[in-house]
Amino acid sequence: MPRVAVSLALAMMSLAFGQAPANNAPQKETKRLFGIVPNYRTSPNIANFTPLTPKEKFKIATQDSFDRGTVILAAAFAGEGQLSNSNPSFGQGAAGYARRFGTSYADFVIGNYMTEAIYPTLFRQDPRYFRRGKGSTWSRLGYAMGQIFWTHTDMGKGQFNYSEILGNSTAVAISNAYYPDNRTAGDAASRLGTQLGIDMGSNILKEFWPEIDRGVFRHHPDPNKP
Repeated sequence: MPRVAVSLALAMMSLAFGQAPANNAPQKETKRLFGIVPNYRTSPNIANFTPLTPKEKFKIATQDSFDRGTVILAAAFAGEGQLSNSNPSFGQGAAGYARRFGTSYADFVIGNYMTEAIYPTLFRQDPRYFRRGKGSTWSRLGYAMGQIFWTHTDMGKGQFNYSEILGNSTAVAISNAYYPDNRTAGDAASRLGTQLGIDMGSNILKEFWPEIDRGVFRHHPDPNKP
């Protein structure tokens, strides 16, 4: 199930390779990538950095968790899980799908609050993704992937991304309560690795979204507008 999301993210990122360099001028962020994937925590760049309050961090987590796009993604992941019969104890039919949807949605909500609100508040880290938007494609790709392990503090300084690693680790530990078929240490490590991969793919999409948006949807600036 999750590997589908990773593959999609990498495929969409590849569309950016043939596009023009990113426009570094300030621009309004799209709240949903492809009209579905929530995008409430992307900043065009780190210039004029302003720290978030704990309330603002929880607001971002809430927006990401209860956006319609998150519900759609949870439904899609549940459908894929139904087809592949992941977690066989859930069964099939409407009841099996309902359990898969519930657990998939719980994964999103718990993960969002842990990595975007609770741990960022405890460690005083910024949960936003600050787009680099300049340099070679490969340097930007490396930057996007590296942000899984390196982030900014509330003071704007670089620091190991405790919020991402510990937040997702906590979410995986909690998920053992509702995944009866996958409770071994190996299963937990696999789920953690998969979640980090999904978040990495999400960062790549956020980094290259302006190019993907122009290349796929042909959203070119209106030359008649100042």
